[in-house]
Amino acid sequence: MRWLDKFEEWTVMLMLAAMTGLTFVQVVLRYGFNSGFSWALELTTVFFAAMIFVGASYGVRVGAHIGVDALVKLMPPGPRRFISIIVVALCLGYTGIVLYGSITYVMKMKMVGVEMEDMPIPIWMVRSLLPLGFGLIAFRFLQVLWQLVTGQSDSLHLGDEAADAMKLKADDSEGAQA
Repeated sequence: MRWLDKFEEWTVMLMLAAMTGLTFVQVVLRYGFNSGFSWALELTTVFFAAMIFVGASYGVRVGAHIGVDALVKLMPPGPRRFISIIVVALCLGYTGIVLYGSITYVMKMKMVGVEMEDMPIPIWMVRSLLPLGFGLIAFRFLQVLWQLVTGQSDSLHLGDEAADAMKLKADDSEGAQA
């Protein structure tokens, strides 16, 4: 799955670069030349949606999402693993519900045949980002569940803001002393 890891990283990076570049050009055209692209905002929104959904999947993979896990961290490995499996199962349930709803929504948009407002692209093609994104997120949760069930991990790894803040403070202190 290394290719999927790289796909996520490159997609987030390219979408952010494309959004930034397109917005910069649009601002220069609008304020410098009193013109611009009518479709720029809509395309930027599409890039943003792609970045969000792929970024959410990336966050599941690297454990960057925040969560309330102070009590779970105090538990011994066995109960911690059990609770983590339940949490991942609930996340998969939610993701499955949204995935199903998004597929239904995209299929209805395809039947209606509506195009985007500023670009001649069928709206269902762009809205396909919803099921693709939630499918990717569900896949990442399945990977986490597999690690928990097989004993490769004993907890759902979440972002630890307190530890990150303490590390940042320590790095700042070391930089100030140097």
